[in-house]
Amino acid sequence: MAARIKEIEALNDNAVQDPEEVVAHVEMNVLIIFDLFTVQIICEYVTCRSLRNNTERRKLGYFSCGTGNPIDDCWRCDPNWHHNRKRLADCGIGFGRNAIGGREGRFYVVTDHRDDDPVNPRPGTLRHAVIQTAPLWIVFKRDMVIQLKQELIMNSFKTIDARGVNVHIANGACLTLQFVTNVIIHGLHIHDCKPTGNALVRSSPSHYGWRTRADGDAISIFGSSHIWIDHNSLSNCADGLVDAVMGSTAITISNNHFAHHNEVMLLGHSDSYYRDKMMQVTIAYNHFGKGLIQRMPRCRHGYFHVVNNDYTHWEMYAIGGSASPTINSQGNRYLAPNNPFAKEVTKRVDTDIHKWHGWNWRSEGDLLLNGAYFTPSGGGASASYAKASSLGAKSSSMVGAITANAGVLKCRRGHQC
Repeated sequence: MAARIKEIEALNDNAVQDPEEVVAHVEMNVLIIFDLFTVQIICEYVTCRSLRNNTERRKLGYFSCGTGNPIDDCWRCDPNWHHNRKRLADCGIGFGRNAIGGREGRFYVVTDHRDDDPVNPRPGTLRHAVIQTAPLWIVFKRDMVIQLKQELIMNSFKTIDARGVNVHIANGACLTLQFVTNVIIHGLHIHDCKPTGNALVRSSPSHYGWRTRADGDAISIFGSSHIWIDHNSLSNCADGLVDAVMGSTAITISNNHFAHHNEVMLLGHSDSYYRDKMMQVTIAYNHFGKGLIQRMPRCRHGYFHVVNNDYTHWEMYAIGGSASPTINSQGNRYLAPNNPFAKEVTKRVDTDIHKWHGWNWRSEGDLLLNGAYFTPSGGGASASYAKASSLGAKSSSMVGAITANAGVLKCRRGHQC
């Protein structure tokens, strides 16, 4: 285990920027939320040729499809999206916005739903695709349900793009991102994941090894960086729906629909694992729906921007944490349950008030409904919140429209998605 942790630390020393450097980039790119017309106005007053070029490259084009969702308005307006699939990689936002996935690689078409042999996967299967060393943009020939025998161990520079088909990963093992970088996961139904392991599993064309027991997360992110999880529908798994631990950072979790689950999202390995102090995660435009209980998310140590999400269900709490994380909640809609003892959005986990009163947790522009209340803390240190800011929040009154299409989209070729 000690050797494993050293490997994680070495990878992350090279994989991600220092949070201070990330903030400098974020402060520049937050301006991208303006459309080109607004940028032209700004440029009358400041020198910003690079800003204009960056905006034109990404073509975010706010409101061009009328949703106000900058990710969707970047690519969904195009009726020929299926001919321009890789444009998605230029539409990222937040701390994971630089995840390019398999943009620089060829397309790989999954034709076979089977997962007969995790050590020697068949060509044409999802497992065969994700273990390749070269960058790949992975698509699916038809609708399919994939029941994985063992966890699907992904390699770096991969995009799983299920737009235009109906793909379920269900009733078996699910996805593991371990010691990798630049991964995009888009358009999957992931549900009913089960613990697996104590088996041999291949992780690259040249390596397979013994895997101990996996918890049964839908998506497990372990020692990885530059990850974007977008427009997936996740529910009812044995452990977490999205867990990011062991020094993972530069992550965006956006436009997903979460339902029917207890511990939804864990961000941070343990209170004693201080490498997670570098963690930066954006949670944006998601719908936290029916049957959810807690951890939306549960955070440790790092910097977390929770922006323009729709929380319509929780039974215990929505956002929790320990070990002094910085949580920046902006423009969300929190609808409390009818239970009079569960109105609080926040929970400091197993921590005395004398310790957590200094943690930087704030609510800014949130809509609190049905008696919901957010308990802030800390002195409002600007430097801390700068590290937990990754995009411009929109008004909470727009959350319904922004998150209306959270989860897997119903896309048809030749039509706007």
